[in-house]
Amino acid sequence: MNQDELRHLIDIIVQEMMAATRPGVRCQCHGVLDDCCPDRLGGGLDAGATRVGVYATGGAPTGVAAMIDHTLLKPDATRHDIEQLCAEAAKFKFATVCVNPTWVAMSARLLAGSGVGVCSVVGFPLGATTADVKGYETQRAIFDGAREIDMVINVGALKSGDLVVVERDIEAVTARCRQCGALSKVIIEAALLTDDEKVTACTLAKAAGADYVKTSTGFGPGGATAADVALMRRVVGAEMGVKAAGGVRDLESVKAMIAAGATRVGASAGVKIVQQARGEKPGASTPSGY
Repeated sequence: MNQDELRHLIDIIVQEMMAATRPGVRCQCHGVLDDCCPDRLGGGLDAGATRVGVYATGGAPTGVAAMIDHTLLKPDATRHDIEQLCAEAAKFKFATVCVNPTWVAMSARLLAGSGVGVCSVVGFPLGATTADVKGYETQRAIFDGAREIDMVINVGALKSGDLVVVERDIEAVTARCRQCGALSKVIIEAALLTDDEKVTACTLAKAAGADYVKTSTGFGPGGATAADVALMRRVVGAEMGVKAAGGVRDLESVKAMIAAGATRVGASAGVKIVQQARGEKPGASTPSGY
């Protein structure tokens, strides 16, 4: 990136920061933030856009499972735990299972033909590894069967103002995902950032061609908040996804995130959330890991 390109990137970030400070206006048709209105987003969002309308009206979302990455990222997760996770995902038809790289190949085998994808994490949970390592990690996860990659940005570089380093860090993952037809999600670890830094992180993710921005790893000092989701949605616009993750443990939390602009949710309590959406009494679910 040369100096002219860097200045242009900084100009974009400044514009996004100014736009993000505007007060949110709710649309009259759905009662969500105007920037997140399903009618306004139209074809800009993927299939999740229609489900946004369902959540915003307050009804029980029949398609809630398809919005959830059923997640287990605990370091002590066992083979049995992952088998249970995959069985639940196949039964309830979650969007994906989200697992650590060591479990990707097994999860892909267990879920073959089920319609449920496999998501894996890169640079997780700290983001403090080098871009080339994140690139290799991405390639290996995709080789093993992952179709979605959630990568953690270099938070320290962002807070140091090293924007070129952060952009190249993200691009190391997004470029390989594009080459292999996989979705890329960029975890900004919002709880560690100021609002200005959140805007910068989302703008850099957008510039690097990411498919989603994501709030949290679930291992940081805080998880997803509706305020952060709304801010991220305003920054990335209608053409990118926003994933809320970390501390989303019930149906009301899911509704709040969707109303704020999320199009995907990461949760270890996916079974409980779907049961609540169906009006059923929640039973035992997967060991908490997100």
